[in-house]
Amino acid sequence: METTVSRFIKQRRDARKISQKELAELAGVGQRFVSELERGKPTVRVAEVNKVLAVFGKQLGIVDRPRDQIDE
Repeated sequence: METTVSRFIKQRRDARKISQKELAELAGVGQRFVSELERGKPTVRVAEVNKVLAVFGKQLGIVDRPRDQIDE
């Protein structure tokens, strides 16, 4: 999972002063999932990530990558 998503979620959670457990309850996912997500575990499920992001009014989407990062 992209570290910017992990960082975003941790920063938003910290700003709201809620625990991982509280965020998990709000999102309807497990606390372990939130922990793994914040650490950037690469095998998290997109649907579950979107549940967590929805708490902050966000969702994953398709965006253009900078040309220097496109795999050829």
